[in-house]
Amino acid sequence: METKLDKQTSDKISFITFIIPEFAAGYKMPVQEAYRYLKQYGGLEFLDKHWRALHTDNKYWALLDIFDVCRKNGGYLR
Repeated sequence: METKLDKQTSDKISFITFIIPEFAAGYKMPVQEAYRYLKQYGGLEFLDKHWRALHTDNKYWALLDIFDVCRKNGGYLR
């Protein structure tokens, strides 16, 4: 039995799987570490909730928004 994702879910997954490695590269960390950081400091929750707005923004500004959310939740990057 094949299950198809609706377009919105597919677009959301595509954006999140794009932005996590971009976040990792932008902040010079391995992708797995970036995922754990985003999960720990609310970045993934923010992505899940606001992906539609973030994906229309310039990548640079989207990454800054995500970083700001994490920082406000106690995240610190060197």
